Amino acid sequence: MAEEKGTKNPVQSAERIFQVMEMLADNGEMGLMELSAALGLHKSTVHRLLMSLIYMGYAKQDEGTQKYMLSYKVVNMAGKILDRMDILQIAKPYMERLSDLSGEAVHLVQREGNNILYIYKIEAKVGTIRMVSHVGMVHPMYCSGVGKAIMATLPEEEVKQIWNESIIEKKTEKTITDYTQMQDVLEEVKKNGYALDDEENEKGVRCIAACLYGHQKEVKYAFSISGPTSRMTRERVKELAVDVRKVQEELSRELGYYR
Repeated sequence: MAEEKGTKNPVQSAERIFQVMEMLADNGEMGLMELSAALGLHKSTVHRLLMSLIYMGYAKQDEGTQKYMLSYKVVNMAGKILDRMDILQIAKPYMERLSDLSGEAVHLVQREGNNILYIYKIEAKVGTIRMVSHVGMVHPMYCSGVGKAIMATLPEEEVKQIWNESIIEKKTEKTITDYTQMQDVLEEVKKNGYALDDEENEKGVRCIAACLYGHQKEVKYAFSISGPTSRMTRERVKELAVDVRKVQEELSRELGYYR
């Protein structure tokens, strides 16, 4: 057994107890010998660590199978941490990164019923065009990239309800006002992993957007990069999609999401 393997952790016992917790979180119920083999630790060491976790209430043993599992105390603790998360504090560095990469306007929104609320905005670093969006603005979901990014994750009946309860109007000649067309667009969003606002809200403005997943796979937030169509060409949107997907993955993970 590789019980005495090297570690950079100054407190080896702490590292080992978290290794046990991570192994149980990844695999569910496990027996003592399974854990011992998977961790490369002697069974007496693993047993001692398990007894410590059980004593503190973070693990339990099934009386029938004799296997070990994490308790709901771990879930409760994680929930408390996530409830105290400040989305702006966590998301700002990522939004700033997208702003630096693109030079364009970056938005962060949260869902408010059938609408979206702009909670953070970074103005474009290039050009003089200023979009109408601003922090505190409430906007329909159906005609925005961020709104469609969120809608694409929802059950069909909820999407239909949002559509029926929204005032569908032609904001530009490209605004989608046909529900069947919207369904097709949302399928494309699911396929691509990001949504577009192709001059549907403001003439001459195109944006790429993605949703953010929370720890219960819920979708409450979304973000976007927006700019004039002269700069936000189809080719550039495809390039930016790589950065958008990367931020979506990394930031969702920070918000507690794991596939």
